Amino acid sequence: MTSVHGTRSFGRGGLRVGPLSFGAAAIGNLFTAVDDAAATEAVRAAAGAGIDYFDTAPHYGLGLSERRLGAALGDRGDVVISTKVGRLLRPAAGAPSADSEGFAVDADVERVWDFSRDGVLRSIEASLERLGRDRIDVVYVHDPDEHFAAAMDGAFPALDELRRQGVIASYGAGMNQSAMLTRFVRETDLDAVLIAGRYTVLDRSAADDLLPACLERDVSVAAGGVFNSGVSASVEPRPGATYDYAPAPPTVLDRARRLAAVCRAHGTTLPHAAVHFPLRHPAVRTVLLGMRSAEEVRTDLDLLAAPPPDALWADLEAAL
Repeated sequence: MTSVHGTRSFGRGGLRVGPLSFGAAAIGNLFTAVDDAAATEAVRAAAGAGIDYFDTAPHYGLGLSERRLGAALGDRGDVVISTKVGRLLRPAAGAPSADSEGFAVDADVERVWDFSRDGVLRSIEASLERLGRDRIDVVYVHDPDEHFAAAMDGAFPALDELRRQGVIASYGAGMNQSAMLTRFVRETDLDAVLIAGRYTVLDRSAADDLLPACLERDVSVAAGGVFNSGVSASVEPRPGATYDYAPAPPTVLDRARRLAAVCRAHGTTLPHAAVHFPLRHPAVRTVLLGMRSAEEVRTDLDLLAAPPPDALWADLEAAL
């Protein structure tokens, strides 16, 4: 199957991905529950439409996202899959309870931070079992914000060893901040990063540090969180919209409304601009969108279908 709108190289291991990728946190019941049938339909609709990169993590639904993704994709060999290390899952003490980290699942296992070499190997082994695969293409060190030294001493050397052995094609880190990601780019030999929420129409901070470093070091970027958790997902941002998983401050809401007005003047919408904005940077190879249903897959594909007019970007810059 030909990927949506062609492919771009991703990492240095020969992988190629299309500009739109499937973020599988939503099918791990992020915020609201999705049933197995809807999750399967979303994954297969995406793969059938040519989306060829799927990102997941043990953290997403305490393994539910990985299990559903693996079951829906089966033995398809024409897709790229990434997962993450840093949170091991182990049986929880006591009766199952509601998960406290935003996923609508019963917590019969618990997350344990572990960036050691042994933790990385155990995490990957468990992910392979949940995914039903014998290989994972890309592995990210997940949210090591408070664990810089442990990631540098344990996780990255382990992943570098696995890449040299050919067990994985690429490795990197996935975070919601650009400063530490930039340090990893400069101080390790990773070849891919996932930056969430820091290179968007509303927050362009990664352009100051991370993206130049990635170009210099030949590191591929997947841009996630392009709607900043919701405020840019609506044609007209409204009170109560979320920004980075909290109510949007008035200043952010005002800025989003200014940008939405500029988009309208150019015959397009803020969500349309939000999807296309990161792809204009040469370091960014794909935009990662969460999809929880086949309908959302179709909506996201429609957003990607044609770029906004070139004149839009300068006017958006002026409106910030």
